[in-house]
Amino acid sequence: MDAPVDPSEVEFDVVGIGNALVDVLSHESEEFVDALGVVKGSMTLVDEARSGEIYAMTGPAVEISGGSAANTIVGIAAMGGRAEYVGKVRDDQLGTVFAHDIRAMGVTYEVEPASGGPATGSCLILVTPDAQRTMNTCLGASVHLGPDDVERSHIERASVLYLEGYLFDPPEAQEAFRVAAGYAHEAGRIVSATLSDSFCVERHHGAFRDLVSNHVDLVFANEAEILALYGTEDFDVAVSRVRDDVRFAALTRSEKGSVVIGDGEVIEVPAAPVEDLVDTTGAGDLYASGFLHGFSRGADLEACGWLGSRAASEVISHLGARPEADMAAMATEVLSR
Repeated sequence: MDAPVDPSEVEFDVVGIGNALVDVLSHESEEFVDALGVVKGSMTLVDEARSGEIYAMTGPAVEISGGSAANTIVGIAAMGGRAEYVGKVRDDQLGTVFAHDIRAMGVTYEVEPASGGPATGSCLILVTPDAQRTMNTCLGASVHLGPDDVERSHIERASVLYLEGYLFDPPEAQEAFRVAAGYAHEAGRIVSATLSDSFCVERHHGAFRDLVSNHVDLVFANEAEILALYGTEDFDVAVSRVRDDVRFAALTRSEKGSVVIGDGEVIEVPAAPVEDLVDTTGAGDLYASGFLHGFSRGADLEACGWLGSRAASEVISHLGARPEADMAAMATEVLSR
């Protein structure tokens, strides 16, 4: 497959837009999650007061800058890709930590912090013994990212635009997505989006259908999300429907691997082996990292899917959504085959 844009003609491979959050990860019991009254494996939006209550109840935690698209963009940078991130934080301690951390990972981040309003957002990630992660997200300042935070020049200087479905709750962000997609298409760029969460898709079903049908070229989704998008329980039906809507799709199915769609093909990519499953946090994020890194460099779709699988298997072998292995070496190995 040819690269979406000649890499020499753009400053960045991928620019991502999403919720700028600080992730707080802790190991908790099944009973702890049940007592909170949330669905295990889901993402629940909470306000600052509820976030503080849950935080006070959790055990020892690991705190790292995150957010789904931020994790993906950091993964791309770790593979040697050129990446930029757009997300809103407050001018508070966590906002300063977020900006420093993501820049230290090799990502360009130039969004001005908010001087007022809610604090920097956070995501309390409860990891149960089966490695499932249940997220309680306080969007905080990130909810105020709107069209004015999307600069045309930032979108035009990347080969691929990547949009995070978790950010799709606020109307301001939905409009920001449409504006960014418009800038990208006017410049001849590829627009990609991840559906992020089946509950998000169900809450804003019409808006997601419009986004995928009219603004997106490449969609990322897991099995539950793509079924929710098309209102079906039949995966094959969902595959057929998404082929009519977008040029490319990458649909993950956990241990079944992924299905990659594009160039008139439907390609089944096996899951990469995992010796020790510790924490599924970031599996989809890092799958997107691998896929987009290959995609922006013109790799064939099967190689893109395989690099996504390898990246996902690495991140679920330890706690947290940041890769610990040599991702650049992994990417070089896969893409040089």
